[in-house]
Amino acid sequence: MADSFLDLGEPPQPAKPEAYRVLARKYRPQSFAALIGQDAMVQTLGNAIRRGRLAHAFLLTGVRGVGKTSTARLIAKALNCVGPDGQGGPTIDPCGVCEPCRAIAEGRHIDVIEMDAASHTGVDDVREIIEASRYAAVSARFKIYIVDEVHMLSKSAFNALLKTLEEPPAHVKFLFATTEVNKVPVTVLSRCQRFDLRRIPAEKLAAHFAEVCRLEGVEAEDEALALIARAAEGSARDGLSILDQAIAHAGIEGGGVAAAAVRDMLGLSDRGATRDLFGLLLAGEARQSLAALRRQYDLGVDPLAVLRALLETSHAVTLAKLGTPTDAAQSAEESAALASWAARLSFPALHRLWQLLLKGHEEVGRAALPIEAAEMALLRVIHASALPDPGELVKQLSGQGAPVAPSPAAPAPPAPAPAAPHAGLPASFEEMIALLDARGKMTLAGTLRVVARLVHYAPGELVLSAAKPLPATLTRDLAETLRAITGAAWTVEARDEPGAPTLQEAEAARVAAERAWVTEQPVVAATLAAFPQAELAGWEINRS
Repeated sequence: MADSFLDLGEPPQPAKPEAYRVLARKYRPQSFAALIGQDAMVQTLGNAIRRGRLAHAFLLTGVRGVGKTSTARLIAKALNCVGPDGQGGPTIDPCGVCEPCRAIAEGRHIDVIEMDAASHTGVDDVREIIEASRYAAVSARFKIYIVDEVHMLSKSAFNALLKTLEEPPAHVKFLFATTEVNKVPVTVLSRCQRFDLRRIPAEKLAAHFAEVCRLEGVEAEDEALALIARAAEGSARDGLSILDQAIAHAGIEGGGVAAAAVRDMLGLSDRGATRDLFGLLLAGEARQSLAALRRQYDLGVDPLAVLRALLETSHAVTLAKLGTPTDAAQSAEESAALASWAARLSFPALHRLWQLLLKGHEEVGRAALPIEAAEMALLRVIHASALPDPGELVKQLSGQGAPVAPSPAAPAPPAPAPAAPHAGLPASFEEMIALLDARGKMTLAGTLRVVARLVHYAPGELVLSAAKPLPATLTRDLAETLRAITGAAWTVEARDEPGAPTLQEAEAARVAAERAWVTEQPVVAATLAAFPQAELAGWEINRS
């Protein structure tokens, strides 16, 4: 037939590419096993589910991106999972394949209602929840209300929720999430089982990001992942967002995710440049310090980031001086530099450096001219390092110490006549302290008995342990006092080495040993056994 035609239907259409999902959504945990850094909470929930001791309301707190909403959805799955065969009960390991698990994961389950309290703050919104909670769940075991950022509810909304929250129907569970738990009324807190989700440690975040890169088929340097983990500040979501950006950056530049590219992307100061600048500050090199700061500024580094990096370096030196374990992300050069500075700087100097840098960071943050403010802050650090500490300044003002700058007209005091080496000097550390007592230096002698841990003693030479902080001016005051008393030059220094127990500790150990020996004597032991309330007030040992 002329008017007949063959109906071939619609022409084939090209398959639409799947929409890209950002890493933070793609790798949202779908099981408690995949929830990193929250082991204590998972164990508590697992025990509660296994024993049937389920609270009617849970409050999840923590900083952004640690998994509060994800955890709420996992709890909803755990409570409503029916297993692959449809016969299962609540479990800490939801199957993920049954209809409730899939529907909750996809956000379409009719009995799991999510509400953002930031956009539903009024009492009318809460009244809808109260009315709906009276009716049984349609298809799930529990009707679950997930309220995100619950602290945003108004006071009247909280008050309207209280009665239902305290005595909800058996088929209803409330899951609240908030970043500002201090804004949640105490009356609500007391009706909820609270879980504080911790910041995720940087090493765990770095390991998680490495696994994500493996699944995505992306090469990444360990240092780059460590930088991203530190920048995330304990938030998995923030870290994955930064990683997403770094992968995109690597795609443009070619190759994998490199540490240098991440540092540039984040606007971080180069760690080597930071160490160089920190060393120049300690050396008092004003011109070179400002030139180093300007070089980083010309490269696009924010002056505030430079001050922040210097603060981190100061903190790392202090931790190195305390002997804390080194950061796994530190290079060998960085560890060596920190150890060298820790050996040279005293605790008072480090504390003063921290305060100066912290003040500079605050000033740069609010300054109209950030780079100029940063330069002035560094100059203040350099010039303040030459000033005497407060204790020395008080001594100088009171006339007890040497003047800051001796008058040119004043004649120099005559040097004491040199004594023969070791002649008349105390033979032991204990004799030296007794000499201080005898010459009226009881305060100095008492301080040494309490805090001084001896590393080495020889007449004219004294080395104390600085493993635990010593008074800032102890070594200088002791050297001057001993020189004035004995007429001989003394070398007194503190080193980061373990020392012997202090004289006070040694005396306490001796007394404790004597007490133990006395109480073990048959007569004393029998007396104490016969009179349980008796105490050993004192004793005298005949040593003849």
